[in-house]
Amino acid sequence: MPQPQTSTMNPVKLKRQLLRQQRRDLRTAELIRLDKEIDNQLQAAAIERARELDTTVKGRYSIWRIEYQNPNSDSTLKLMRDQIIMAKAYASIAKANNETGLYDSLMQSSRESQHAIGDARSDAELQPSALDRAKAMGHALSIAKDQLYDCLVVARKLRAMLQSTEANVNLLKKKSAFLIQLAAKIVPKPLHCLPLQLTTDYYLQGFQNSGFPNKDKLEDTSLFHYAIFSDNVLATSVVVNSTLVHAKEPEKHVFHIVTDKLNFAAMKMWFLVNPLVGAAIQVENVDDFTWLNSSYCPVLRQLESARMKEYYFKANQASSLSVGSDNLKYRNPKYLSLLNHLRFYLPEVYPKLDKILFLDDDIVVQKDLTPLWSVNLRGMVNGAVETCKESFHRFDKYLNFTNPKISENFHPNACGWAFGMNVFDLKEWRKQDITGIYHHWQDLNEDRTLWKLGTLPPGLITFYNLTYPLERSWHVLGLGYDPALNQTAIENAAVVHYNGNYKPWLDLAIAKYKSYWSRYVLFDNSYLQLCNISG
Repeated sequence: MPQPQTSTMNPVKLKRQLLRQQRRDLRTAELIRLDKEIDNQLQAAAIERARELDTTVKGRYSIWRIEYQNPNSDSTLKLMRDQIIMAKAYASIAKANNETGLYDSLMQSSRESQHAIGDARSDAELQPSALDRAKAMGHALSIAKDQLYDCLVVARKLRAMLQSTEANVNLLKKKSAFLIQLAAKIVPKPLHCLPLQLTTDYYLQGFQNSGFPNKDKLEDTSLFHYAIFSDNVLATSVVVNSTLVHAKEPEKHVFHIVTDKLNFAAMKMWFLVNPLVGAAIQVENVDDFTWLNSSYCPVLRQLESARMKEYYFKANQASSLSVGSDNLKYRNPKYLSLLNHLRFYLPEVYPKLDKILFLDDDIVVQKDLTPLWSVNLRGMVNGAVETCKESFHRFDKYLNFTNPKISENFHPNACGWAFGMNVFDLKEWRKQDITGIYHHWQDLNEDRTLWKLGTLPPGLITFYNLTYPLERSWHVLGLGYDPALNQTAIENAAVVHYNGNYKPWLDLAIAKYKSYWSRYVLFDNSYLQLCNISG
């Protein structure tokens, strides 16, 4: 019987093992020097993919072979796009190695593949010759791989391409945000025409001394009062019209509209020539509120400061594409409008009223709102729909909790709520001096370190622990920015809100939501036809 072999390792094998270990050490050191964390992630991902790959069946070495088995997949399109990426990576490596012939071949193949793809978004849209092109590209890549493949070099090149692509995507996002903000601020020509025509006729036809009927209802606390602060005539008309269409007793509803000096004549003229049946209406000019001045209102004092003017109007800041989308959003001119801050002075604007329903001009009413006046707010000042879902729209999304003035007074997970449809108990407001609380925090935020500009953050602070949550179906938000809202929730909502940049009167509007708004526009009105405002 042969003698059993000893456990001593063959010197040749031992040498090979030592050489392999040295190569491993050198490679590890190199990876650490370049970028240890990223390379480890790439290695872990490669190992995971290798574990999932079925190597027991001959011919199953390519992930694309698996996808070809599914006739409904877009595997050819995906393959060609990946081939283009790899061709560019190998072409770059070939150029660095002075392989000009291979470089030209790969770039030519890349251009031909891109041309074959065109604007296709699925395999069904590809040209008949696309599969032949993919095979030809595969042959070119096979040649490049035989000549140039080095795992570390290819990984570096793909990482560099990824970083470059991410940088381009970020730049395009900033440009897109800037252009969307710009488009949202620009008034379309038809909407600019409407107030001009109304104002012209207001003065030419002598409506200056005309008034609205039912003035005795303006301070009647037994009726249902609405406050709408807007400089948009068409939007305001939709809010009023949609509210009255669904009101069971229109004669009990009173609309208090406040606009600015520029649009006062147009707003008044619209409702004079389009009178409300049964309901009462009041149109006021915010510039007539002489008590609302910089000595009383902190935000007005801040808006008049040189620092704030520079923030808004300095050319190299306001129009820079390098500014993030958040900064652009906070430079929206609406934050300079006194109408935007008037909501914090409702008891002063309407001193004889006890309860009022505040409505934004970008909402549409779809049900009778009368029951809201019967909601027991349980001692709270503000009745609103909460907007937090899990961690979304909580206080820490709006306020700066790194500042002790915020962190010591508010909870970061407190639930946010929506401005746009709010029931305010004005008696309780006066009793608890809510306006004084608002002034206190506005004074503290003069340097804008507690929150950015806007009315929701100071609203969350002012009505902290003073807001009663309304049932969600009263107010559905997001029609001005979210195309994936639940359609049933929209249709069942009492009020839908186009908060965001995609207002329903703009070309930016989300098409499938526009009909909820346009059905309340009086398109047969002569002023709208004159200004070419159509559905």
